[in-house]
Amino acid sequence: MEMARAFDTKLSALYKAGKIYGGVFTGRGHEAIAACEGVYLRKGHDVYTPFIREQAGRCAWGDSVLESARSYFGSALGLMRGREGNVHWGNPREGTLAPISHLGAMIPVVAGMLMAKRMQGEKDFVGVVCIGDGTTSVGATHEGCNLIAVEKLPAVIVVTNNQYAYSTPNHQEFACKSLCDRGVGYGMTTHECDGTDFLQTLEVMGRAIAAARAGEGPQWVVAKTLRMCGHGEHDDASYIPQELKDRFADRDPLAVARRQVQEQGWLTADEIAAIQAECADEVQRAVAQAQKEPTPNPATEDWSATSWKPTRY
Repeated sequence: MEMARAFDTKLSALYKAGKIYGGVFTGRGHEAIAACEGVYLRKGHDVYTPFIREQAGRCAWGDSVLESARSYFGSALGLMRGREGNVHWGNPREGTLAPISHLGAMIPVVAGMLMAKRMQGEKDFVGVVCIGDGTTSVGATHEGCNLIAVEKLPAVIVVTNNQYAYSTPNHQEFACKSLCDRGVGYGMTTHECDGTDFLQTLEVMGRAIAAARAGEGPQWVVAKTLRMCGHGEHDDASYIPQELKDRFADRDPLAVARRQVQEQGWLTADEIAAIQAECADEVQRAVAQAQKEPTPNPATEDWSATSWKPTRY
């Protein structure tokens, strides 16, 4: 969580300074949800599809912020070879899919990957797909979730309800009382948590992922928070009422987590400060390295996104 916040803070500053082209999407307010899903997964064994505010999940999963920095700066040394900006990067061989704008499209893809694992005789695996409240209303989500439920695939659909689908508030998105109702409709086991409460989120996410891994069928997790920033750095979030921002002002997931881990006796204030300093230093080094690396030159490269090369006649 600290690493993701440090990285997002650095990206925001660079974007405002005109050092990053394209969009910058940060996860302020989402860190607890992301970290608590990623920490229970096994890289190289499970399937993980993070979305635009899931940097903390990527860190918990085991990805380096260097790879994220390479994606933002178009480094030819990155996994995407500079072909894709910001957050649309992945490494399928290790189980991380490169998302495509998240509007439900990755749910059927993960369903296919889980079915393939089942057909190949693999055991004890799980797939986590991250979506938002707005994504629950699109067609691909319905089709993918229906398939997952019918096939009883070991999937966990994490719905981060940050109360806005870009600028559209919840009451204009859906009429059901709770987004958990949608999971019930698919026939999934549902869970709900306060996504700003680190310990509660950790417990709920761990229970849902363990249930899916144990063969208890697909799980639907709704975690509520507030996006404490614009949709992207280009957006000032002026559509979010100030009274709502004020209600969540003391619910910053980082502040809550810092307090909770001290109360549990897991870390001291000095240890937390040391972690923050270490994260800031690693982010600084990763960004500096990515900025110095070469960008792709299509005139001289012979590169394909896959190892397969077409036959030349």
